[in-house]
Amino acid sequence: MQTSRLLKRLRNDFQLSIITLMGLFGVLAISPYAIYRLAEGNYLVSIADTIIVLSTVFAVLYAWRTGDTVKPGLYLAAIFSVGSTLIAINLGVNGLFWIYPLILFNFFMVSPGKAAVATLLILTALVSHALIVPGSVFESTYQMISFLVTSMMASLLTCIFAYRTRSQRDQLQTLAIQDPLTGARNRRAMNEELKIAMSTHRRHGNNYGVLVMDLDHFKLINDKFGHQAGDQVLVAFVSLIKQASRKEDRLFRFGGEEFLLLLPNTDRAGLQAAAAHLQRQVGQNLKGPGGPVTVSMGGAILRPGEHWESWLQRADQHLYQAKSAGRNCTLIDETPIPASNSPVN
Repeated sequence: MQTSRLLKRLRNDFQLSIITLMGLFGVLAISPYAIYRLAEGNYLVSIADTIIVLSTVFAVLYAWRTGDTVKPGLYLAAIFSVGSTLIAINLGVNGLFWIYPLILFNFFMVSPGKAAVATLLILTALVSHALIVPGSVFESTYQMISFLVTSMMASLLTCIFAYRTRSQRDQLQTLAIQDPLTGARNRRAMNEELKIAMSTHRRHGNNYGVLVMDLDHFKLINDKFGHQAGDQVLVAFVSLIKQASRKEDRLFRFGGEEFLLLLPNTDRAGLQAAAAHLQRQVGQNLKGPGGPVTVSMGGAILRPGEHWESWLQRADQHLYQAKSAGRNCTLIDETPIPASNSPVN
């Protein structure tokens, strides 16, 4: 069970899997060299290898524990770059072979821009030392130029590949959480955000409200004017709600013409005010092919200890009550909220 959870986390977090894989490779590949160079009396390189190994273990454990892969990636890129440069300077030509995997490592650990800067700094340091101390790194000028050309080619190709991989991964992540028609987040993203809100409320006591919104008589628009006209109304509705909401509010589409707005740090009065504002904006500005389009809303504040599905169900029930009351209105759950327990630290 524990192994399956670890594998699932690796599958779902590309950057964590890269850090783990590169970390495992680094420890297995470098540890024998650290021991060998210590036995040979090359203490400086052995210390550098040991620091790289220990830093790798620390960074991987930090990434697994915190879920933060940005800081460990930058840390490992810096440690590996400095360590490999010192090893290359100390060992000369034999140490240059470590520069090529380092280039690959950096472009997958950090952004292409940062990796390119790191590569330029490494090459500058090696060339500068070679010019100051001739024969210390390269055996000839021709060898130095050949190394620069091949390393720059490797950097360019790796940069292109890493950039395309990162871009495609970002696009896939966007597609996984975004409704393709309206640009609002989809139901999968909504469920995750509501779970996070529930967890944050339990731990820190933050207030959250939701508004479930349904466009009135939307089926008539599709039936009379066609689905393309209906799609245009949906796109215009999402654009209008986003403009009229706060930056921290999150809009989701979880049904045909049904949407949910998650409002962090909002009490019942704030939820009521936000709903009145949005309903007014929709009534005044949302136009369909047959005239103005209105919206019905149901709202609820997250209660202490409440599950997110129950919270959503309460808001949904009030939406249907609003529609039964004649539509183009909002009903917010007025059930008294019991005093919450102290936040869990």
